[in-house]
Amino acid sequence: MYANPPLVELVDIWKNFGAVQALRGVSLNVRPGETHALVGDNGAGKTVLMKILAGVYQPDSGTIAVDGSVRHFSSPRESRQHGIEMIYQDFALAENLDVRSNIFLGREVRRKTIGKLLRILDRPYMDKEACRVLASLDVELDPRLKVSHLSGGQRQVVAIGRALAFNARLVIMDEPTANLAVGKVKKLFELTRRLHDLGIAVIVVSHRIDETLCVADRLTVLRQGQVIGRFRSGQLSEARISHLISSGLSDLGG
Repeated sequence: MYANPPLVELVDIWKNFGAVQALRGVSLNVRPGETHALVGDNGAGKTVLMKILAGVYQPDSGTIAVDGSVRHFSSPRESRQHGIEMIYQDFALAENLDVRSNIFLGREVRRKTIGKLLRILDRPYMDKEACRVLASLDVELDPRLKVSHLSGGQRQVVAIGRALAFNARLVIMDEPTANLAVGKVKKLFELTRRLHDLGIAVIVVSHRIDETLCVADRLTVLRQGQVIGRFRSGQLSEARISHLISSGLSDLGG
């Protein structure tokens, strides 16, 4: 048994959108430095659950705890204040801006000049911090390059860097391989392991079981808004997990 509480714990989360029951009593926990895969078919409720954790949606019932204390996130800003960052499929980057500006997008650092009211962007500081964050990921990328000139894999690095620049403790990756070429998927998994080495927890949301098995410490399987399986890495094969999803059987012994 674990001595310390999970970093994040969701308990009995329910969410409806009108007549559509998206989540039905879902529980999940993630521990510091853990890579946790949330898998299931499209429409299983994976992204809805993560948007609740990220403060985009609010649950109809159920609780969210961070470090053992119950929290209520009414906005993404409140979720971020507790170190939770979500990286969406499209990475939510501004293509007309450079890497540095995207890392600090919406949270730009300013410094005072003459007088108390005049504040300008502190570009030297943001350059330094952008380089520090990219170096922590063991990635060489010029922070002055425009995002429009970057590959899909490089854009993902920028999105991850943006999370780390503000002391993320948990990074949620929603279908992180969806926009990557096959050759870039391996690099993504190297980045995921790098986050593990930095002590940062990761939730990988995916319907690609074979890929998540390569990096996950634990897996939670959703089907039609319910948890039907919880496993540790290596406990079940890809074929067995796929069978659970397709058949609707439940195995909660993990």
